[in-house]
Amino acid sequence: MEELRASDPSWIGGHRLLGRLGAGGMGAVYLGRTADGALAAVKVILPEHAGDADFRARFHREAEAARRVDSPWAVRVTGSGTEDERPWLATEFVPGPALSEAVARCGPLPARSVRVLGRLLARALAAVHTAGLVHRDVKPGNVLLGADGPRLIDFGVARITDATALTATDLVVGTPGFLAPEQATEGAAAVGPAGDVFSLGCLLAYAATGRPPFGSGAVDALLYRTVHDAPDLDGIDDPELGALLGAMLDKEPAARPTAAALDERIAEDAPDGSIDWLPEDVVRLIADRSAEILALPGIDATQVAADTVVPAPSRRRLLLLAGAGAVAVAGGGAFAVREWLRDDDTAGSGGDGPRTWTIGVQADLSGPRAAVGRAQERGVRLAVDRFNSRTDKPFTLRVKVIDDRGTAAEGKRAAERFTRDRDVLAVVGPTDDPVTTAVLGTYDEAMLPIVTVSSQQLTFAVRSMRSFFQAVPSDAALAYPIRNRLVLRPDVQRLGVLLDRAGGQSAYQAGYFLNRIIGTTTNGTTYPRVVPAGTRDLAPVVDDLLANRSDALFHAGDQAGAARAARALAATPYKGPRMAMHTAMGPRFLADAGAAAEGWEFVSPCVGATAPAVKEFAAAHRKKYGGAPALWAAEAYDAAGLVLAAVTALARRNRPPARTALVKKIATSSYQGVSRDYAFGEDYRLKGITAHLHGVRDGAFRYLGPAPQTEN
Repeated sequence: MEELRASDPSWIGGHRLLGRLGAGGMGAVYLGRTADGALAAVKVILPEHAGDADFRARFHREAEAARRVDSPWAVRVTGSGTEDERPWLATEFVPGPALSEAVARCGPLPARSVRVLGRLLARALAAVHTAGLVHRDVKPGNVLLGADGPRLIDFGVARITDATALTATDLVVGTPGFLAPEQATEGAAAVGPAGDVFSLGCLLAYAATGRPPFGSGAVDALLYRTVHDAPDLDGIDDPELGALLGAMLDKEPAARPTAAALDERIAEDAPDGSIDWLPEDVVRLIADRSAEILALPGIDATQVAADTVVPAPSRRRLLLLAGAGAVAVAGGGAFAVREWLRDDDTAGSGGDGPRTWTIGVQADLSGPRAAVGRAQERGVRLAVDRFNSRTDKPFTLRVKVIDDRGTAAEGKRAAERFTRDRDVLAVVGPTDDPVTTAVLGTYDEAMLPIVTVSSQQLTFAVRSMRSFFQAVPSDAALAYPIRNRLVLRPDVQRLGVLLDRAGGQSAYQAGYFLNRIIGTTTNGTTYPRVVPAGTRDLAPVVDDLLANRSDALFHAGDQAGAARAARALAATPYKGPRMAMHTAMGPRFLADAGAAAEGWEFVSPCVGATAPAVKEFAAAHRKKYGGAPALWAAEAYDAAGLVLAAVTALARRNRPPARTALVKKIATSSYQGVSRDYAFGEDYRLKGITAHLHGVRDGAFRYLGPAPQTEN
């Protein structure tokens, strides 16, 4: 959830707005609290659409449709103002994950859980149909798992059965892969309650297997399979559940049971307020989300006199909710590495001669990612050496390094020291996601540019950080070159994805997005498996991946887990493509996997030291440090070069550029580095997904060249 922006309202319809839950082209959704403390999701229409009569009519229809549904398993409307100057709609707030996220993170649900889920959602649909409505978009993303059970949400495309549609009659409404055959062939006007039952069948099949029953890929292919092919229910061994899904997924609408009949047919039930029918890891995920909401600060209304001017917030910070897969970072080492240069906040400020300006490096030099931090420090120092060696340099640079030990507390102290030092032009770092998360607000308030080359978290919100540049593809973005290498080849039809939760949030992002994009951008399929952190024996999981026709394998996890997967795979006849996350590309993987490591590959944001573009940089590194550059050194070298190019373009004699001007210049610049070309989008994320391919050859990691690219 994001904090409110200066342009956001603070109150809507008696709700004090606490933060942004999301936004789109038509409006924003806020977390609101009423005077009695109840939380609500408040959808507010943008001013530019509020004057559109047709848009208001559709919004009014959505509110009325949702209000007519009376079920504990459908999200309740708690208020609306469709005729207000800025139309709004408030519904109860469910802090749990969507079903789609729960399955992606925790794996398919057992048969009993699927049956209970089916019965509760059937009751929700029965209430929808009793109200004279058709939902038309029943899918895993529209089911939230709350602490007291599931909720069917989003009546934005619901249609009153006896009313004239406000959309074209031949428009396909719904989500391909989860819509009924009649939706695909006859258009929106022909859809009735039986279509919702078919969609619920698709949803339950997804919950039971982890994949849509009609596959994934191009929309036209999905619609064709929905109309003509039998559903893929492989892996559902429970006869009762298989028969139930077969009836719900009948091609003929009249042959399907009604929602009310499903309620009678399914024997399993759950008492109100109970979720013990769900697996333990799903319950834990729901509990974590609920606890996060309870931890929100209580924001009391502030009474302000009518003539008081309230200043806009000085910064916009991201309120990050730590998910169940977040990585706990180890404490700092036993000592702090001394900085190579004097670390006082007044250096370079005296005298009338040319100024010595500073590039900061905030890195983990004595904690869990010390090797990465040292490589990045060396890269920045080499960039500054190269700049200072110029005879035409307009100013002189020095490097100021602060070891944050890989901890949030030390990271905050480092950020405060850098922001106080007015000679610091910009900072390269931090090394890892948790520390980056902790320091963003400090740098943002000071408008000091911060460029990270190894923090790959996806959840840094768009425009929430005004001076933060993520100069590296996220773990989620790397799913595209991984897809290109593993799936866009004639000998692979199904990718087995082993998501090892020991790898934390980065493994979840990589595995989840890879599984998602293969279904939506290729004709291939996936077979995902999620294993809990601490799973030692991966042989049964690997055997299951191969038994389900996986002809390529991807492991999302850490070095130890990848090594276990490699050993398990080596014990089988499998000889096909195999890949692990770049985070597994370390000495422990080679040591633990032994001969089984041979042939494994890795898509990484890091260029190899033998790449032709890195030749001069690698030679300079060997000359100064006596060895080849480690991974991440070239990327830090590029980050410093990017900053220096922007500073040079703005610098005036004895006057460093203003920090705000430097942020703007970096944001609008293009820079050709040795590892990739750099340019940033509106959200200050790196444009493009340049990545590199590495592999184990003859018992060692080798650079294999650029990762294959396609338009995404």
